Amino acid sequence: MAIDVRDRMRSDILSARLFPGQRLMFADLSERYGVSVGVTREALTWLASQGLVQANAHQGYIVTPLSIPDLTELTQARVLIEPLVLRKSFDSGSTDWEGDVISAHHILSRTPPPHGLKALDADALDKWAEVHSAFHEVLFAACPNRRLLKIVNQLAEEAAMYRRWSVALVLSNPQAEAEHQALLESALAGDWKHGGEVLVRHIEHTRQMLTDYVAEHPDEVA
Repeated sequence: MAIDVRDRMRSDILSARLFPGQRLMFADLSERYGVSVGVTREALTWLASQGLVQANAHQGYIVTPLSIPDLTELTQARVLIEPLVLRKSFDSGSTDWEGDVISAHHILSRTPPPHGLKALDADALDKWAEVHSAFHEVLFAACPNRRLLKIVNQLAEEAAMYRRWSVALVLSNPQAEAEHQALLESALAGDWKHGGEVLVRHIEHTRQMLTDYVAEHPDEVA
């Protein structure tokens, strides 16, 4: 029961049906999900361990607010580390890896991010997030350094929350499709320099969109 509830709450948070900064009341959540306060508390404890909610001494639990300082630090870390790992992956990638990149890009190109009312559709958002992550993961997958890959995967997990929020909040990167195509072409050409430049721009877009958003919605900022 608790696992099901925490998964539903996680989906509601990542799809922004529970908004960044929103106060989470036990009674309201118990009614919303049809469970006891104990189950709700267990789910919130797990979500807090994942960084999706925060425990506040005076307010109880709240959905983790959008934090521009945190997002800025995360972006800085990604633009320093990910181009390096991309280069190692491009240099080591086999023909099988190229096939995996082509396949992942094909699926992503057929799964556009949800827009309008569909941006609030948890299933559509989950599907897009899954294929988007899969494409980026395969770009790095040929890197022979497992420790660097582990760092990239950890950064990707943290970035996923911000990226999904940007879609759920109806923010869009108009260059995303072209950037994904450029990353595919760079991978097949082994052009890590151009691929790294595109990747940095791609990463920066989420930070800029959310920075602009929170400037207009200060109540949702940490």
